[in-house]
Amino acid sequence: MFDFILRPIRRNFGRNKSYYRIIDDMFGFVPHNIELYKLALIHKSASVEIDGHSINNERLEFLGDAVIESITSDYLFIEYPNYDEGKLTKLRSKLVSRQSLNAIACKLGLDKHIICCRSVIATQKHIFGDAFEAMMGAIYLDQGYNFANRLLINNIYSSKLSLEEVDETETDFKSRLIEWGQKNHHSVQFRTKGAPTGAGATRSFHCTVLVDNLEVGHGIGSSKKEAEQRAAQSATYEPSDEECARLLDRLDKLNK
Repeated sequence: MFDFILRPIRRNFGRNKSYYRIIDDMFGFVPHNIELYKLALIHKSASVEIDGHSINNERLEFLGDAVIESITSDYLFIEYPNYDEGKLTKLRSKLVSRQSLNAIACKLGLDKHIICCRSVIATQKHIFGDAFEAMMGAIYLDQGYNFANRLLINNIYSSKLSLEEVDETETDFKSRLIEWGQKNHHSVQFRTKGAPTGAGATRSFHCTVLVDNLEVGHGIGSSKKEAEQRAAQSATYEPSDEECARLLDRLDKLNK
């Protein structure tokens, strides 16, 4: 009711005015509890230690992930009455994928305000999507589920994403490669190793994908799943005629 009075005051006065401006510019409203949104911007690499507890956005990320999935499920159920469970599940998976959430975060400008170590951005490509999940967790706690629902569907999905494009986008490269192997009688294996990187607790995973014991793709990610998807993606890109000939020649030699 009093937003028209509070908005200019909070945007222009007080020690938190810059944070109020960030949220208002990105989402179009003035928060009640700005501390939630400040927390949502703190990546674990920039954690603050208070009484032995690390203060960062991971808990809000956990909550926001559930909120986004719930709202998205409800939205797709209504928007696509002719889709069966399998198609709805696949489309939801694409909408809430790190690729989609990263794109949303960047279009909102959220990537410019995340507090983290610089090296993290280069190694963890999903950091923006994680922050968006944390922000949705903050919005849910601050404004309620119905507000978060309307905001995500009407203000974000409708303007930042094309459902048609998302529906046509391939994201599960691993499953596609495994299905191809089963259909064409080729063995497909994923060999994944994890190792710590840097001085922090961040782990980097390296995956090699093999078709008939021949290395055909490699991928690196901050999780085993991400590394395997990237390895599968590198193996499923469309090669040139010369590369195809070279690969077939190697397979022939292995089978002799």
